[in-house]
Amino acid sequence: MHILVIEDESRIAKRIMRMTREFFLNTLSEITHMESLAKGLEFVTAHKVDLVLLDLNLNGESGFDLLKEAVSQSFHTIIISAYKDQAIQAFEFGVLDFVPKPFNKERLHKAFDRVMHKEDTTQRNIKFLAIKKRGEVKLIDIEHIIYIKGAGVYSELVLNNNSTFLHDKSLEKLEQLLPDRFVRIHKSYITKIEEIKTIKVSSGSKYQAELKNGEILPIGRTKYKTLKEMFK
Repeated sequence: MHILVIEDESRIAKRIMRMTREFFLNTLSEITHMESLAKGLEFVTAHKVDLVLLDLNLNGESGFDLLKEAVSQSFHTIIISAYKDQAIQAFEFGVLDFVPKPFNKERLHKAFDRVMHKEDTTQRNIKFLAIKKRGEVKLIDIEHIIYIKGAGVYSELVLNNNSTFLHDKSLEKLEQLLPDRFVRIHKSYITKIEEIKTIKVSSGSKYQAELKNGEILPIGRTKYKTLKEMFK
């Protein structure tokens, strides 16, 4: 686990890093502290990062400038900020959790539990996913997504205008962020439940989802029963 802390107050940064080390123990490979937004952006561009712990107000600079970059990257982001009124907007940009200041160890470790898949996110208000195109970040409204296909460590977003975009986050990480109406129907596919027209069963216990646009997606055997219950 490679973790980056972006926090301009040294005292708080040291506290965050201490609590982070206590939680991750031997699974923590490296933890780095940056005091400015510019250095943070430079670091995530040049290094592999699994998790960013981000303050939203960095010497007058807005952490949202990094969030726009973060939603297109493979890492998760947890906000640690006193600006509680910005929580909803932060969730719209796909943060995994928002930890309000002042915080204690229990609250921060609860956020880390979500990183480790031990607890589902209670807030899934994400409105945008983002892709990088020609060096620029483009925000994709999730309402335009029909389904998402796993592509190795990446994911392919398929939109309702027949366009496709590659996203740097894996299906597993996107599944943590997306609202419940996005359902994992197969190890390689996530789709919006309202996009499914019918569920087909063929010989050899082969399950498929026919989408409203006519496409056919596979349904995993372990996913079929849960999906069938949704259509009762």
